[in-house]
Amino acid sequence: MSEPPRPAVPAGATDTVTTPAPPPPRTPPADDRRVGRSAQRVVPLRHPWRWALTAVALVLVAQITHGLVTNPFFQWDRFRYWFLRPVILDGLLVTLQVAAWSALFGLLGGILLALCRLSRSPVLRSVSWIYIWLFRSVPLIVILLFLFNFSSLYATLSLGVPFGPGFVHFDESRLATDMVVAVVGISLNEAAYAAEVVRAGVLSVDQGQHEAAAALGLPRGYQFTRIVFPQALRAIVPSYVNQLIGLIKSTSLVFYVSLLDLFGKVESMGSTYPGDVVPLLLVATVWYVILTSVVSVVQFYVERYFSRGALRTVPPTPLQRLRTAVRDLRARAEIGSIA
Repeated sequence: MSEPPRPAVPAGATDTVTTPAPPPPRTPPADDRRVGRSAQRVVPLRHPWRWALTAVALVLVAQITHGLVTNPFFQWDRFRYWFLRPVILDGLLVTLQVAAWSALFGLLGGILLALCRLSRSPVLRSVSWIYIWLFRSVPLIVILLFLFNFSSLYATLSLGVPFGPGFVHFDESRLATDMVVAVVGISLNEAAYAAEVVRAGVLSVDQGQHEAAAALGLPRGYQFTRIVFPQALRAIVPSYVNQLIGLIKSTSLVFYVSLLDLFGKVESMGSTYPGDVVPLLLVATVWYVILTSVVSVVQFYVERYFSRGALRTVPPTPLQRLRTAVRDLRARAEIGSIA
């Protein structure tokens, strides 16, 4: 039995089967739509332990503050009396002098020792390693006491032919004053730690930077001062500032070599006025906190300066953050008033 002939399809037309359009979706009532949206609302993740720890921290801070303010043992009236006394400010000036000179000489010595550690000369590498190993092993107070009694070993120092006659002689007892002993001792100790900080910063620079500088035919000294060291400072600054803060606190040890810095003045005044020992210790504590806070602020701006080129945008300053927060609060207040 033959099939019936199919109708002819005009040229250019396609042979498709027409299907009826699906019925439009049923629109739920307004109440159903409202229920659906509320059911799909995103519920924020709750952090009960975070709130609990925040409450505990606030309670502890409040208790500590209340104890500091209300406990008569701290004698805040005597604290105000001693805080800006000339004898305390004189000791603070000595602390600043020792810290500044020691930081300068310690950093210069650390850079020199780091370059020796990175040198191709086995002698320089060995001498630098032994120096760093020795001064990181000996306590700072031992170094200071040894230098303070150095005149017992060498009464005079001379410059001349090695293992031969000396042409210029120095009286060590006159040359090694209390300030010199303190600065030299802390600088020798600081240089050992600064050397490792500088070496770590130099090693953090990508090797491609060294190769690119060498490919340009630049001298090795120019490569280090203009290309490698500026990039290494991004890693050196945070670590060395920690060392600098420790150096400021280490200046309190110079009291044991007869140099009356801030801590030395506090100790001497405490022995003269036994009833003011606690206020005097609080005075020293607050001044050390102020000094380290100033160093931390300087660290922020130095890091911000050297972060240019490494970050797309430099971090905002505290003043810029405050302005942004005030601007956001005003914008929210305006939106709330409009709503």
